[in-house]
Amino acid sequence: MSGDYLEQIKWTTDGLVPVIAQDHVSGRVLMMAWMNRESLQLTVSEQRAVYWSRSRQSLWRKGESSGHVQKIHEIRLDCDNDVVILQVEQVGGIACHTGRESCFYRVFEDGEWVAADPVLKNPDEIYQQ
Repeated sequence: MSGDYLEQIKWTTDGLVPVIAQDHVSGRVLMMAWMNRESLQLTVSEQRAVYWSRSRQSLWRKGESSGHVQKIHEIRLDCDNDVVILQVEQVGGIACHTGRESCFYRVFEDGEWVAADPVLKNPDEIYQQ
């Protein structure tokens, strides 16, 4: 597969692009992460989400420790070529490390952020050490 698609992306000065993972059925935004060229190439070839962890400075295959893999259904690039959206099947129904469906589980109400979505599985059970 040609890497020409990589040249069309406007990468940050750090060589990254923001990526939004969205449930392919419901359309719910599950999470936001970053990709570099290698992680996007791996995502395309493996048909599962592979991100770049800025904190660990390494590749991160979503679900490698939790089992909550994101299977790719479609990859889209925005009109400015600087944001990628992944339409995914979220295996296990949990995208967030807090054990929730989405990382976007807090709602702004009366001047504060309130947790609006339930924890589906205790993170201690997900990430047994």
